[in-house]
Amino acid sequence: MAKISPLMIAPPVIFGLFAVAALVQLQDGSDDTLPSARQGQAAPPVVLTEFPGKTLFDDATLRDGEVKLVNYWASWCAPCRAEHPNLETLSEEGIPVYGINYKDKLDNAEAFLTDLGDPYKAIGRDEQGRMALDWGLYGVPETYVIDGEGTIILRFAGPITQRVIESTIRPALEKAAGN
Repeated sequence: MAKISPLMIAPPVIFGLFAVAALVQLQDGSDDTLPSARQGQAAPPVVLTEFPGKTLFDDATLRDGEVKLVNYWASWCAPCRAEHPNLETLSEEGIPVYGINYKDKLDNAEAFLTDLGDPYKAIGRDEQGRMALDWGLYGVPETYVIDGEGTIILRFAGPITQRVIESTIRPALEKAAGN
């Protein structure tokens, strides 16, 4: 009969422990959204460069009394491409969507909008990502719901899907409208 070495048992045992730990993490019931230090605070200053041929927005726009979305995006971002039709739908419903093109080449960004459409009421470029740092951006896409006073009601990291619109974005828009 072959003798079983402890070295043969160790890898499956270690793997099993990791699997159990992963299951516990997945089932802990905690909120899986990324935290936002900016939520409930005034939106940081808008410092953007012009997107040629498009209307630029500024701080006053965020505080114009109108509830709005601010969406960080880039042409090189596959999830941005996936969420784009949903942003167009929200825009067509009359929800103002403001775009911030993040660390992108202008030619690529223009081609993105030409190919997929332009849902943005106004747009600017954050070429170096400096404004994104002030906003606490984790990556693109990210979308912020801003109330009429310029307060961040919600920060959503990731692509906006139909489910996210119904479960997260619309309730935040309603909350923003009530502020």
